[in-house]
Amino acid sequence: MPLRPLGDYLEALRSQTPLVHCMTNYVAMNSTANLLLATGASPAMLHAPEEVAEFTAISAALSVNIGTISAHWADAMLIAATTADQHGIPWVLDPVAVGATRYRQALCTRLLALKPCVIRGNASEILALNGLASQGRGVDSTAANDQAVDAAIALSQKHGCVVAMTGESDWVTDGAQHYRIEGGHSLMPYVTTLGCGLSALVAAFVAANPTAALGATTAALACFAVAGERAGSSAQGPGSFQVALLDALYQLTPGDLTTHTHLEAVYAV
Repeated sequence: MPLRPLGDYLEALRSQTPLVHCMTNYVAMNSTANLLLATGASPAMLHAPEEVAEFTAISAALSVNIGTISAHWADAMLIAATTADQHGIPWVLDPVAVGATRYRQALCTRLLALKPCVIRGNASEILALNGLASQGRGVDSTAANDQAVDAAIALSQKHGCVVAMTGESDWVTDGAQHYRIEGGHSLMPYVTTLGCGLSALVAAFVAANPTAALGATTAALACFAVAGERAGSSAQGPGSFQVALLDALYQLTPGDLTTHTHLEAVYAV
């Protein structure tokens, strides 16, 4: 089934202002909240195991980012993901540096069993999550996206979810349909936590478009691609780029997203 115009997904998000429960890392909390607010969603950051089930149940979506995990955070993430699975609430897994340690791999194995709606990671993370022999360097990607496309498709088919793989170009697949998005800017890798914020933004888009996870995920990545291009055109460096990106997301219209996204449907990989 072809995607709707990408601007339709952004229009749905802004009309609904979905509440997104973001279980993200210490480094990313502030920037993630600002990215969601600028685009039109409502963020909340809760991590206590004693309350995450209650809060997840009233949220429109959940985003789980394992960047700075510890034992009690891991427990809380499993509780929240279980709650989302039980209540039919879409949730997004960001497997930060999953290839780096056995602890991360074991946690992601348990999280995958709780049926994420979307997995969002870089090429090294997608390869590691699919069980292939690739180790990322910390949270950075050391594998080119074209090396991991087959892994993304296999991961999507195995777990029945959308997989979004981001890098110099972005790939989105539901195991049957595959899309490539070009855009962004060369300054983006110099601003930490943008990928973390993008995962939460994917959750916001899916919350507003719950029956169209593939299109919603594609639209979220397209927002970053178009806004990143615009921010980079005026930025003098990473600091001004971060500010300009927030402004570009805030100013982005549904028509802009539909018209200016460099999107390609890929029929054979």
